[in-house]
Amino acid sequence: MSQSFDIAVIGATGTVGETLVQILEERDFPVANLHLLASSESAGHSVPFRGKNVRVREVDEFDFGKVQLVFFAAGPAVTISFAPRATAAGCTVIDLSGALPAPQVVPEANPEVLATLGKPVQVGSPSAAATALAVVLAPLKDLDIQRVTLTAALAVSSQGREAVTELARQTAELLNVRPLEPRFFDRQMAFNLLAQVGKPDAEGHVSLEKRLVSELRQLLSAPLLKISVTCIQAPVFFGDSYSVSLQTAGEVDLAAVNATLEAAAGIELVEAGDYPTAVGDAVGQDVVYVGRVRRGVDDPCELNLWLTADNVRKGAALNAVQLAELLIKDLL
Repeated sequence: MSQSFDIAVIGATGTVGETLVQILEERDFPVANLHLLASSESAGHSVPFRGKNVRVREVDEFDFGKVQLVFFAAGPAVTISFAPRATAAGCTVIDLSGALPAPQVVPEANPEVLATLGKPVQVGSPSAAATALAVVLAPLKDLDIQRVTLTAALAVSSQGREAVTELARQTAELLNVRPLEPRFFDRQMAFNLLAQVGKPDAEGHVSLEKRLVSELRQLLSAPLLKISVTCIQAPVFFGDSYSVSLQTAGEVDLAAVNATLEAAAGIELVEAGDYPTAVGDAVGQDVVYVGRVRRGVDDPCELNLWLTADNVRKGAALNAVQLAELLIKDLL
């Protein structure tokens, strides 16, 4: 690819932003000039890229006319504040925060959506959970899925670097038999499971659960699909795991399901009798691992799966870069 592009990454000092920059280098993305942006608190830090340390600057002062493509890898408030400026400057915007009313796209699930977008492009890279699930469920759409029941055990990195630091601190305190005072989390996180990720609404649902339902319906082009979601916080630094149950219209052919998963892009199917884990398999990898593929105990129309994926890398940063690769090929 001979043409190169000037790119900005907002949220460059966060866990996703740093990984995104790393993946741009690993995949030899055609970057001409890379602009790393963050809040005033993070400005002045440096992030390595192609053998050099690129200095992070304040996003408030940035002229978006200098770039053609912007990754928004910070929080929703940052996206809402600066995405209009980027769009007004003619930039293609890839939003990882879920703040924009933009189409959500996972290349392994619904890449055809990109061809329908006008310029300047705004496209969403969905939540890590939606990305991982779409990679696996999209190839299984021929099963005529009637309902998805999901329990998502999410790594603390889903809440950012501060949550990772808190889990490390709590673990050290407990291992050294010192009194534990929770800070980031409202109770002990180390060696524990928390029944919700964030604050629930009046009906008991947290925002991530509702976002996941909305994104998954969009990614699978199934606006009426029934989806039940419970997100729990696991004492894991990186790597989400999911217990998934699908209710299908007809009897499940396990041999056909396994063949479909084996052939699908972005999936590593673990042989029967074994199973993948976040720490042992998924962290640092570019695929979603699938194991424990089985029918229901007493329902031949039920399919149960165990999935695990690196939430920061596969679920967030890699998906955004893959979108950019498709966009520069066809649209930019």
